[in-house]
Formats: sequence, C-alpha cells, structure tokens
Amino acid sequence: MNLQSDDFELFDVPRRFAQDRAALDARWKALQREAHPDRFAGQAGAAQRVAMQWSVRINEAYQRLKDPLRRASYLCELHGASIRAEDNTAMPPAFLMQQMEWRESLEDAAGDASLQALANEVRAARSAALSRVERLLDEQADYPAAAQEVRALMFIERFAQDVEARRDALGQ
Repeated sequence: MNLQSDDFELFDVPRRFAQDRAALDARWKALQREAHPDRFAGQAGAAQRVAMQWSVRINEAYQRLKDPLRRASYLCELHGASIRAEDNTAMPPAFLMQQMEWRESLEDAAGDASLQALANEVRAARSAALSRVERLLDEQADYPAAAQEVRALMFIERFAQDVEARRDALGQ
C-alpha cells in the first residue's frame, strides 16, 4: 500500500463511477484490519503513528468511494475536471426553473402529502442525475459534462435536505 495512491488504487477497485457497495465494504474492513493501530500497540511510536495515518487515509477513501456524489466529484477531479462548486454555480435555465418551482412547492407545502410528493419528485430527479453521471463518467469519459452534472446533483442533494428539514419542522 502507498499513501499516495488514489482511492481506487488503495481499494483495488476499477477507477469508475459504478461500484459494488458490498465489495467496497469488504475491502474497507480488510484494509482496516491490516492497518488498525491496535495491531501496532507493542511497536515503537513511529509505527503507531504510521498505522494511525493509514487508518485515517483508509477511512477518508472509504467515505469518498461509498458516497455516489463524492465519488463522482472525486473522479472528475482525478481527470482534471474541477467541480468548483464554490465559485461556479452556473446552471442551465431549465434546471434553474425546476429549482424555483421546487422552492415554491416547498414554501406552499402544508402537510405530509404535499411534502411526500415533493420528496418523491426530488428522489426521482436525484436518481436520473446519478444515471446521467454514471453514463458521462463510465461510458463517455466526458469529465467536464460530468462535473456540470455533479454540481446540479449537489443542488438536488441540498434541496432534499431542505425538504427533510421542513418535514421535521412540521413534525411529520
């Protein structure tokens, strides 16, 4: 193992968006067993520090690989397509209109039925966006377009959280 390896190399999985979650979970457990600091408790402080670095590195990689949004963002970055979410919020007009309609629906939602309908619509949009990301990354290797889709997916994820917060606020 090499601390400088990318997450895919570290986990010995293909560098692609589509991943087998069970395989990632199993590999994470195996890597953690190998590098767990407790295995090095009887060794010098340097060995313990290295084991701790490995444990942290493995956990960070696992968090990125298991989350579809973080994995897509990471793949784009690895291929030179920066997400730039903090300074590139430009979106297609149709997407912006959808966001405005969702915001209005969220403001107008008064009960569980309307919030559930909105949550279902957002879930479907998330699923469609993830499918587009997978196609762009794994089939077309169009990283700039995938980065744009990842930014849109970030908006969708944030809005889904807002819907859940509204449901919580209404006690539903």
